[in-house]
Amino acid sequence: MNKVYKFFIGILTICLLLFLGQKKLNEKEKDQDSKNIYFYNWGDYIDPQIIKDFEKETGYHVIYETFDSNEAMMAKVEQGKTSYDLAFPSEYTVEMMKDKKLLKKLDHSKIKGLNNIDPRFLNLSYDPNNQYSIPYFWGSFGIIYNNKKYKKEDFSSWKNLWDPKFEGEILSFDGARETLGIGLLANGKSLNETDEKVLRQTKDELVGFMKNVKAILADEIRMYMAQGEADVGITFSGEASMAESINPNLSYTIPKEGSNIWFDTMVIPKTSKNTKGAYALINYLLRPEVAAKNADYVWYPTPNKKAMKYIDKEARDDKTLYPDDEDIEKLEVFKNLGKERTILYNDLFLDLKISPHAD
Repeated sequence: MNKVYKFFIGILTICLLLFLGQKKLNEKEKDQDSKNIYFYNWGDYIDPQIIKDFEKETGYHVIYETFDSNEAMMAKVEQGKTSYDLAFPSEYTVEMMKDKKLLKKLDHSKIKGLNNIDPRFLNLSYDPNNQYSIPYFWGSFGIIYNNKKYKKEDFSSWKNLWDPKFEGEILSFDGARETLGIGLLANGKSLNETDEKVLRQTKDELVGFMKNVKAILADEIRMYMAQGEADVGITFSGEASMAESINPNLSYTIPKEGSNIWFDTMVIPKTSKNTKGAYALINYLLRPEVAAKNADYVWYPTPNKKAMKYIDKEARDDKTLYPDDEDIEKLEVFKNLGKERTILYNDLFLDLKISPHAD
């Protein structure tokens, strides 16, 4: 009986030690989580010095990971293997993540500096009242061209891109919404058109545009335009501005029908284990001086209105980065059109890419 008693006491002691050890380990991991901020962003999309300064000031440690597409980012957040505390999806992806319940609702009482954001860029259709996201960078989609060969008037309308004089000259952007959007805008339609008949007709009309396309590319457009290897490119304003800074013979314009205005945003994923750290970093990035420094590094326009006085003068005066109000008013945000219409856009774009006139 005594031996049995001692045996059970021994077992209980071992269990207690294991429990206390696991508890201590959990507390250690929790303490580490409270100091670490898992930061999920596009590549080279923040000044590294800003991260260092933030860590020095706050004591947090930022673990920086990058993604190269919204789809890849959303898939990884959805898998939940890494508990990201701050992520940077584009505006239409915010809608998708919100619908999938992948985001935490923001507590505006914990955000210092939201009023620094230009009111024009708040409370937009993809996130009413900014319940889930805060603008990080923004820009437009337009045409960059060789100003020694062409004039701005040559690109006054998206329809002009069908002109035979551009045959084999245009570098077109590799994106379904963007490419179908060219045809939609040329016909006075919305970038968020959902009528299947209209979309198929638009695709058929774009076959004529494809005759003028030299290649369908993404980030490479900036390089080829900067090096003078092409005379016309369709790309984002930030990419265009960087090309212009290298090659003075380039100019950027937005046709009269308007175009897309895009936003990359800051969100807190549902799986975040350190929301306190996430808010601390959001607040730091919203500081006008920090936002200006970041914009000067990335060379994309900041939505932070109070940062403008600190922005590099060359960037501040650059109409490619910061267009006039009349141009901004013509811009339209991409909306999440749902799975069915997204597939249709992608299928129609694929048809165009494999058409006889595609590169």
